[in-house]
Amino acid sequence: MAEQDRGLDEGDLDADPFAQLSRWFEEAQASGNPQPDAMALATATADGRPSVRMVILKEVDRRGLVFYTNSRSQKGLELEANPRAAVALSWPELHRQARVTGTIEALSREESDAYFRTRPRDAQLSAMISRQSAPVESRAILEQRYAEAAARYRDQEVPLPEDWGGIRVVPELFEFWQGRPSRLHDRLRYVRATDGTWTIERLQP
Repeated sequence: MAEQDRGLDEGDLDADPFAQLSRWFEEAQASGNPQPDAMALATATADGRPSVRMVILKEVDRRGLVFYTNSRSQKGLELEANPRAAVALSWPELHRQARVTGTIEALSREESDAYFRTRPRDAQLSAMISRQSAPVESRAILEQRYAEAAARYRDQEVPLPEDWGGIRVVPELFEFWQGRPSRLHDRLRYVRATDGTWTIERLQP
C-alpha cells in the first residue's frame, strides 16, 4: 500500500510539529512535485480585509517558515498593519496538505543579505528596481529601470534593497491533512498551549 493511501494516524506524527513539517516537506521534495516549496500566504489589513498569493517557502526550522518579499508590497504593508499570517502547502502527489497560522517577525538585515547573495544576479536586479505592487504605466518602464540598474552595478555587487528582506511565520497552530479515496480524510491539528507544549487533536473532515 502506498504511503499516501494508508491514511494518517496520531501515532504516525512526530510529537514536535516542526519536525513533522520538515519531514513532510522533505518527502514532498522527493515526490516529483515540480514546485514543492510553493506556499499560499494569506494576510489581512488592520480592518480584516483578506488577501492571498503564492510565495516560495525558503526555509523551515524550529523558529518557523521563511519567505522573502518587498516590505512595501501589499503583503508587506498588510503584515506591518496586522502581523499575523496563515500559510498552506499542497502536495497532490502525496495527497497531502499542511497549514500553519501564527505571528510574523522580520529577519535581520544580515540574514536577509546572506540569502540575497545566493540569488541569481537577474533576480537581485529585479528586486532592486521593482516597487512591488505599485502601478506602473508600462513594461517598458520596468525594462528601462532594469537596464539602468544593470549598467550601474555592472562591476560591483547589487546592494540589498532597503525595502526587501525575509519574513518568518512563527507558528501557533499546525494542521496536517492526508487524503483518503473515501474522502473520509485525516486531519490532525497541533495546538500550542501557554506553556509552549503542543497537543494533537483529530478534526472531522
